[in-house]
Amino acid sequence: MDETLLSKAAVYPESEGFDGPNVKGYDFSQGSVDYDALFQSYSTMGFQATNFAAAVSMINNMLEAKSCPFEGYEMPDVRQESGCTIFLGFTSNMISSGVRENIKFIVKENLVDVLVTTCGAIEEDIMKCLAPHQIGRFDYDGKTLRSKGLNRIGNLIVPSKNYELFEAWLMPILNFMHDEQKEKGEIWSPSKMIRLMGERINNEDSVLYWAWKNKIPVFCPAIIDGAVGDVMYFHSYNREGLIMDLTQDIRSINRTAVGAQKTGMIILGGGVIKHHIANANLMRNGTDFSVYINTAQPFDGSDSGATPDEAVSWGKIKHGCKEPVKIHCEATLIFPIIVAQTFAKYHQKLLEKRKTEHD
Repeated sequence: MDETLLSKAAVYPESEGFDGPNVKGYDFSQGSVDYDALFQSYSTMGFQATNFAAAVSMINNMLEAKSCPFEGYEMPDVRQESGCTIFLGFTSNMISSGVRENIKFIVKENLVDVLVTTCGAIEEDIMKCLAPHQIGRFDYDGKTLRSKGLNRIGNLIVPSKNYELFEAWLMPILNFMHDEQKEKGEIWSPSKMIRLMGERINNEDSVLYWAWKNKIPVFCPAIIDGAVGDVMYFHSYNREGLIMDLTQDIRSINRTAVGAQKTGMIILGGGVIKHHIANANLMRNGTDFSVYINTAQPFDGSDSGATPDEAVSWGKIKHGCKEPVKIHCEATLIFPIIVAQTFAKYHQKLLEKRKTEHD
């Protein structure tokens, strides 16, 4: 038998037909760049570009559902403003970075319904109203930075002085909370405290300010895991006994999911924020729309790296809903573009519709 025939049979097995779009990228030879067409071409680019396009489509589906009126069972003290309740989760480094301004836009324009984040995001949103973070480098020497009172977050620098400003700002609020507890029996939860912080900062650069203004709850189950916790620790030596009730918040976020007509979740990063949103949606047998953006991998069994399909197995994403999306990417690279292709366009359409109705 001809040896080449054996080799060719191995190299060229018989192909079956495959029904899928052809791979094709953007043609820059067409003249001036059409950025909408560029980002739309990502759908046939392949790899994470195709996942990006799927995420844009998924979020636009969320917003389309959100544009419908709420028609479900009304529950008291639960935000039920539209046909889709959107949960936006992000880790603290998103607020450390310039993604803060993207999130602020979304919250200011009332385009999501629930925020879930970590302690660092709470404190740094306030701190940036008091003093700026600055750009540095990833390879700065830690020992040298420590000797100068400079803290590094990746390639960002936060002077220790900024934390002192935050402590001075937060201490009177903790005193007020303690007074309300003693005099009126007020029991605070993390979300109540965060709402008060948003009101007190009274600064339109702040995400928390706009969350307070638009009555968007901000949940932070790890509220003491950062500078907020440091200041509460210092405060406890002057005034003991300030109570923080987490049970109020778990009831609130779970009831928000249960009371929703549909839900969508957009999660930047992993850890507690990812699981807290997913677990709330377990209470309604899963979310209808889901987008993850993170760099974590599934091989270590972590929740951060868990795939959307793993969440389906738990009932946190609905079985049979439109295929959930994960973009394997560092969020500062991609989230601003996602906002441009989704929330910003949706907001512009709302403005045009209101203008037409007004005219």
